[in-house]
Amino acid sequence: MTDRAPDRFTLQGRAPLLHWTILIAATILFVGLLELIHLRAALLLGAMAAAILVGAYEGDVALPRMPYAFAQAIIGCLVARSIDPGIFSEILNQWPVFLFSIASVIVASTALGALLARWKVLPGSTAIWGSAPGAASVMALMSGAYGGDIRLVAFMQFLRVVFVAIAASAVARYWVPAVAGAADTIVWFPKVALAPLAATIAIALAGVVAGSVFKIRAGSLLIPLFLGVVLNTSHLVSIALPPWLLAICYIIIGWGIGLRFTMDIVMHAARSFLKVSASILVLIAICGGLACIVHLMTGLDPLTSYLATSPGGIDSIAIIAASTHVDLPFIMAMQTGRFMVVLLIGPALARTVSRWTGDSGAECNDV
Repeated sequence: MTDRAPDRFTLQGRAPLLHWTILIAATILFVGLLELIHLRAALLLGAMAAAILVGAYEGDVALPRMPYAFAQAIIGCLVARSIDPGIFSEILNQWPVFLFSIASVIVASTALGALLARWKVLPGSTAIWGSAPGAASVMALMSGAYGGDIRLVAFMQFLRVVFVAIAASAVARYWVPAVAGAADTIVWFPKVALAPLAATIAIALAGVVAGSVFKIRAGSLLIPLFLGVVLNTSHLVSIALPPWLLAICYIIIGWGIGLRFTMDIVMHAARSFLKVSASILVLIAICGGLACIVHLMTGLDPLTSYLATSPGGIDSIAIIAASTHVDLPFIMAMQTGRFMVVLLIGPALARTVSRWTGDSGAECNDV
């Protein structure tokens, strides 16, 4: 078999330095463009878009496993930091409302994911994780450990992030004017106390090591998340995550997901775009209806009810809620409670739907 000259339309067979150069340059370009439109997930989405470009054109960039696992662990710490002890008392005080809302959104999202799987738009496990309401990056990472195709799940999750952010921002602007000075400029290198930062890194590293040694599915993500929740809510540890550290981890996660894409997967995502978009819009509409019911049940203002029932992600909803006059503790309690439930029952839901459709989703997971 003779060596074939590099195809002019792919990166296959070209110098590795060129692959890295294109990846880094494209990341800077895409992140810059997304920052211009003030998209909060610009770092992660820009890095992922650049990596998809390189991966689709047969680029060969070897991303070391340990930095990727550490980045997952930092994401776990980030979620843990957002869970305040007051959230649990808020849930207990109005548990019927929370039970109804959380169950309704999960049932609706699971049903839509099951229909996507049944209609062969996406494999079963992938459709469920892609439809699951929660933190987009966490759902994508979890899917990879539980039989889903992390590439297509990321495509669905981050497409929904964009849709939900636009819808929630429009609703917030319609009802309530923004709080003056809410959108502050990010200080990338603030002064950080050494002890909390060291403790946070230790939690992350413990998750990476324990997940690897005990072969726990998504252990690098889940162990720091649950350990961080216990230590943070008990005030034993203060989790410190300077913006520069988060930025590095977002880029690594984006690259790790995007580099798994091939041209076939890109084309599959493009073919399913309209149907996936339709399912997202239906879910947003259902959550809007649930918001009306929550408003009538609790007497809370319509905007608080809408942001509380909106189908994620937690970070974008938190940003929008923080810039408006709403009941922020109620919103974060609802979003966090639903996220934790999805985290616990997501694997079982994915397996159930996969059996129902006769499709495990493994055929798409070729990396």
